[in-house]
Amino acid sequence: MAGSFTLKPVGIVRCDRSDPIDDDWDAVPTRIELDTAVFDHEALMGLDTFSHAEVIFLFDQVPDEKIVTGARHPRGNTDWPKIGIFAQRGKNRPNRLGATVCEILSVDGTVLHLKGLDAIDGTPVLDIKPVMSGFQPRGVLREPDWAKAIMETYW
Repeated sequence: MAGSFTLKPVGIVRCDRSDPIDDDWDAVPTRIELDTAVFDHEALMGLDTFSHAEVIFLFDQVPDEKIVTGARHPRGNTDWPKIGIFAQRGKNRPNRLGATVCEILSVDGTVLHLKGLDAIDGTPVLDIKPVMSGFQPRGVLREPDWAKAIMETYW
């Protein structure tokens, strides 16, 4: 396997939620503040012409002992099947990476205002990408019933 590497955050999440509760993320106004030691307003130029952005972030508050490399029941719910960590989107992932498509509300200099980012205050942001229709799934999207159920109150 390849060796390790270092990533530097491009910014930080700012919001009123400090507890990683799994539901009602659309109710949390969120902004990403870019690292102004590295980026100026030009980094976000043109992003406001897109409706959505994909945000890649780090679940930095997940301790090593909570990392899952095998299978588990999503959210610990034994009514749902036990599945591998790569068949779910939980925060206890081997590299602690999160990825979410969010609605862009506005861009203000080096600050990006979003709706639907499921990250808590202080979360390091590793990358921001515009959502383009050409990168969306081609063909029919398939998912099990438990995956639909888990999302009923998530947003």
